[in-house]
Amino acid sequence: MSQSRYPGTRGLAFKEPLLWERAHEGRIGISIPEQDVPESKLDASLTGPAPKLPDLSEVDVIRHYTRLSSWNFGVDTGMYPLGSCTMKYNPKINEAVASLPGFANIHPLMPESCLQGALKLMYELEQDLLKMTGMKAASLQPSAGAQGELAGILMIHAYHSHKGKQRSKMIMPTTAHGTNPASAALCGYTPVPVELNKDGVVTPEAIREVMDEDTAGIMLTNPNTLGIFENHVAEISKIIHDKGGLVYGDGANMNALMGYVDVHKMGVDVLHFNVHKTLSTPHGGGGPGAGPVVVNETLEPFLPVPRVKKEGDRYSLCFDAPLTIGRLQAFFGNFAILVRALAYTRTMGHMLKDATEIAVLNANYIKAGLKGYYNLPYPQASLHEVIFNDATQQKNGVTTLDIAKRLIDCGYHPPTVYFPLVVDGALMIEPTETESKADLDGFIEAMRAIAKEAETNPELVKDTPQNTMVSRPDETLAARQLILKGE
Repeated sequence: MSQSRYPGTRGLAFKEPLLWERAHEGRIGISIPEQDVPESKLDASLTGPAPKLPDLSEVDVIRHYTRLSSWNFGVDTGMYPLGSCTMKYNPKINEAVASLPGFANIHPLMPESCLQGALKLMYELEQDLLKMTGMKAASLQPSAGAQGELAGILMIHAYHSHKGKQRSKMIMPTTAHGTNPASAALCGYTPVPVELNKDGVVTPEAIREVMDEDTAGIMLTNPNTLGIFENHVAEISKIIHDKGGLVYGDGANMNALMGYVDVHKMGVDVLHFNVHKTLSTPHGGGGPGAGPVVVNETLEPFLPVPRVKKEGDRYSLCFDAPLTIGRLQAFFGNFAILVRALAYTRTMGHMLKDATEIAVLNANYIKAGLKGYYNLPYPQASLHEVIFNDATQQKNGVTTLDIAKRLIDCGYHPPTVYFPLVVDGALMIEPTETESKADLDGFIEAMRAIAKEAETNPELVKDTPQNTMVSRPDETLAARQLILKGE
């Protein structure tokens, strides 16, 4: 394929040695003032040997990290079509607001009288989340979606304990996010898998077969990880509630529903948000993040403490909650991420509904553009993401991994691959609402060209990427035999 048509190209690429290899004795990058106190050596028996650090000038350090940064690819670099993980663009106004001194420089141990702006911000973000879901109360404490899940299941566990009879099982559709079974198991529940029907959704009949009075509830991702709306959710919720169970809604894909769906009316008792997916906060690198939870009246007494309370025009932290599951962390959540989330909801306003529409439109535009080039295992109506697989290309020995690697040469980050596990060789694509038609057309053209190459020159596709600093390492070996050089 002609490289001139795609954003990926060959250009200036620096090899970068380790800092220890760049070092020269006597180089220094800082100017230290003359000491004006007597020298006192530390006791080596207490401190251990001093670390041997490389001698580097300021320009050595600057060039090293600048060159390394040029190897990175992020959502600010180009299209990042990861399905399920939703690499949504982070508007720069969010960063500007989070950097304001009044937010950036406060300390959580300051008296409440000095934290009124921060507490008001947290309270108003909770109110925005409740408006988006129709739920009754919220907590911003969870520091990631996985901890939000854990908080939700802990509240369900506390609810059943309070009722006087704990239960032992949790229903888990096979399209559940990977952390769902772990969250249930951490709370002492045994996950009970439920298969999908041919339309890629859970049926009420399947739930009736497994729901009993020893089952605490269900963890239901909606839309599920196939990008399909669970259209039986209200009936499923009734089956669960009739047997005394509760419904945990995995809100990881709320970016496909906000503005259109009342979660409370679907019968959900607790739901978490991934704010990096739905409300544009930074994603990746292990955090910090946020995974707020919203609950209905049933679970409100069990929310984590402290909770933000408003009385008149004053805000305070309330610890008076006898049935609470307690604290999830030392303070009030990852505050700077919450600032970014509120900046997004307030700058978007009613356009949050537009973001949902465009996210769904973009995914379906890609679906239509690649239909016939790649296999669609579930051709049913999709929402925010679409899943293809490599069934067509495998006839010529080209796999999902090959397609993903070839896409790198075209200047695009690969989509999510081999997930969800219910689809063999999955290519899970989610463009988000921020990609323009021109960008989508470029991605579609590249994917079509790769499909053509898989027919006419499969060996080329299997021998990629060719334009990167590293081509195709042995990923299994790299994970098991780390090479960490240094002195």
